[in-house]
Amino acid sequence: MTREEFEELVAEALDRIPPELTRLMDNVAVFVEDEPPADDPELLGLYEGTPLTDRGEWYAGVLPDRITIYRGPTLRMCTSREEVVEETEVTVVHEIAHHFGIDDARLHALGYG
Repeated sequence: MTREEFEELVAEALDRIPPELTRLMDNVAVFVEDEPPADDPELLGLYEGTPLTDRGEWYAGVLPDRITIYRGPTLRMCTSREEVVEETEVTVVHEIAHHFGIDDARLHALGYG
C-alpha cells in the first residue's frame, strides 16, 4: 500500500469520528509517518501533547498536540487490505481518545488496545 493510500485511510478514519467529538478536539494535528522511533519499532500510533482533561487556565499559546500514525508497522502486522483498514481505524480512535484523556487501560477494555 502506498503512502498516499495509507494517508487516505487515516483521513477516512478521522471522517468516521462522530462530529460531536471532532467539534471538541482542540489544538491537535494528525500526521502520518512511515516508521516509528527506533526504540519502539512496532508502535502503530503516538499521541504527544496535553490531554483536554489536563488543560487549565495556563494552557495558551502552545504548539498543537500531535497524533502520529505509523504506516510501516501497520502494514507489517496486517495480512490484507481489510485488516489495514480496521487497524488504522482502531489506531486513530485510540490516539484521539488519548487527546480526550482516556488512558490505555480503559481503551483496552473498550477494544481499542
